[in-house]
Amino acid sequence: MSCLCCLLVRYLFPALFLLGLGDGSTLLYPDSRPHHRSLEKSAWKAFKESQCHHMLKHLHNGARITVQMPPTIEGHWVSTGCEVRSGPEFITRSYRFYHNNTFKAYQFYYGGNHCTNPTYTLVIRGKIRLRQASWIIRGGTEADYQLHHVQVICHTEALAEMLSQLVNHTCPGFIPAGSSWAQDVPHDLWQEESSCECTRAVNFAMHELQLIRVEKQYLHHNLDHLVEELFLGDIHTDASQRMFYRPSSYQPPLQNAKNHDHACIACRIIFRSDEHHPPILPPKADLTIGLHGEWVSQRCEVRPEVLFLTRHFIFHDNNNTWEGHYYHYSDPICKHPTFTIYARGRYSRGIHSAHVMGGTEFVFKVNHMKVTPMDAATASLLNVFSGNECGAEGSWQVGVQQDVTHTNGCVALGIKLPHTEYEIFKMEQDSQGRYLLFNGQRPSDGSSPDRPEKRATSYQMPLVQCASSAPRADDLTEEQRVYQYASGAPQSAHFSTYIPALACFWTMPHWNILR
Repeated sequence: MSCLCCLLVRYLFPALFLLGLGDGSTLLYPDSRPHHRSLEKSAWKAFKESQCHHMLKHLHNGARITVQMPPTIEGHWVSTGCEVRSGPEFITRSYRFYHNNTFKAYQFYYGGNHCTNPTYTLVIRGKIRLRQASWIIRGGTEADYQLHHVQVICHTEALAEMLSQLVNHTCPGFIPAGSSWAQDVPHDLWQEESSCECTRAVNFAMHELQLIRVEKQYLHHNLDHLVEELFLGDIHTDASQRMFYRPSSYQPPLQNAKNHDHACIACRIIFRSDEHHPPILPPKADLTIGLHGEWVSQRCEVRPEVLFLTRHFIFHDNNNTWEGHYYHYSDPICKHPTFTIYARGRYSRGIHSAHVMGGTEFVFKVNHMKVTPMDAATASLLNVFSGNECGAEGSWQVGVQQDVTHTNGCVALGIKLPHTEYEIFKMEQDSQGRYLLFNGQRPSDGSSPDRPEKRATSYQMPLVQCASSAPRADDLTEEQRVYQYASGAPQSAHFSTYIPALACFWTMPHWNILR
């Protein structure tokens, strides 16, 4: 970007935001403008009535989720299944928060991706204090914590021997000469009263407690079936950076043991477990990945660097092509759209991962992309960039889609075309028998997995299959999809809704395909 553009970004936009986008500013969404392209009635009707559209529209309408501010975290919270952290590490969690602000947390680690063979357990005790609402991650609450005691319990003799050697290698002299750790015996890794500390031997950090969000919803609109979910901060994808990372996104949620999904078998097993009786989840086979049909987000998703979005993927397995629709928002319940991205490309045949048990590796390429600004702030930002950096120079309008392929992407969004990413996927079924598709967690440093060695070893929030076969390419254009998801969006917004949009642009070093 030229020096002139840098000056505009630094000085003009604050003035633009303060003077031009206050109360009463009208957002010209596409449903307030005449269409330039007629819709084929049969295809349009089919899409509006499709399950994919229904599920996304449900999310965009708030999904009847209530967010507690400030959150009430007192109680017992458990994982809903076997979680995968980068490394990979396979883990389940059981956290208790007490009325006096103390907590006791179990982290159960396993040797396989179905959490059937426990290897060791961490027992963490400490104190937590909720602070203010996060000004970086809207909808989240910041917190401070203090550790009192961290212990490890090994569940096999072999693991006890291996871990004691690892601890002594990491912290020489930590375990007295001539002694070794035993199976099923608690051993200290951290003690507040002494200088005893060697948690880095197991890449331990509890910074997830620095960002908290609690959501409530009634399943199937049944007032007798309340589900409470606790979202804690994300874990850095580079284990060596965990101790220095402040969360900017979330892990998979824990559910309240009192108010959980009754179909969650893992919840009941983990609830009854402790350090001497680690949870053993029911064994199940790995599902073969079938990249076909359509998949959509199950919730408003949060990404590092102030991104809120929903996703809609379409896979055409007859020719190994894919389409992605990304709907970005300025708020954590995905009600105020900022911009949408449509991407298209090809993907390779999948091969079983030799590094991540249960994972399948793919290579994705994107060679075509369109962008639609959905609010005035985003359109103004895009108009700063010159003609060879992001679409036609100075021509961006709210609700009007532009092809950025000919400018090799969009500098404003950190997009460079053509682009290749090395991906990992896994597939599961939920308690209702629906297929879930997990793809790789984005690197915490904002970079792109554009080399094989940067391929993810953990997963992000899953998509749910909404159609088993993909529509024909000419059934419905991406422009029509953008129009439909934008309809019903508020026609005006308070000034405060623009600040996250601005932050989103200037903290996004790379936009990643398959986010």
